[in-house]
Amino acid sequence: MNNLQLSISTLVRYAETDQMGYVYHGNYATFFEMGRVHFLREIGLNYSDLEHSGIMLPVLNLTCQYHAPALFDDEIQIITELAEIPSDFRIKFNYKILNQAQKLLTTGSTELVFVSTTTRKPIRCPEFFREKIQDFFKA
Repeated sequence: MNNLQLSISTLVRYAETDQMGYVYHGNYATFFEMGRVHFLREIGLNYSDLEHSGIMLPVLNLTCQYHAPALFDDEIQIITELAEIPSDFRIKFNYKILNQAQKLLTTGSTELVFVSTTTRKPIRCPEFFREKIQDFFKA
């Protein structure tokens, strides 16, 4: 599998910073979610459509390493990479956040589990989901 990376950019809002002027550490989970939702949408897997079809993707694990602070009004680039094609119950994404000078600010990962909205229990990765990802990698 070739590594597939997609990116999205956003400006850091004042409300996302702490008293030191740095992006508050808890906001990086939101940045990762922005990247992940954008990634899925770009490959044809709209998150709200997944939920309407009975599939949730709650976060099972999140890691975050801070290398340098993001500041108010920085334009940050959130790079999202699919770590591997899901084959079972889980899917993993890796992230890099860069500022406008392309300085690496943050790296991280999330591991999510496929869950039925009805039973609230883990389910296998749906075949249509896996096929959509594999089709995108072939293209």
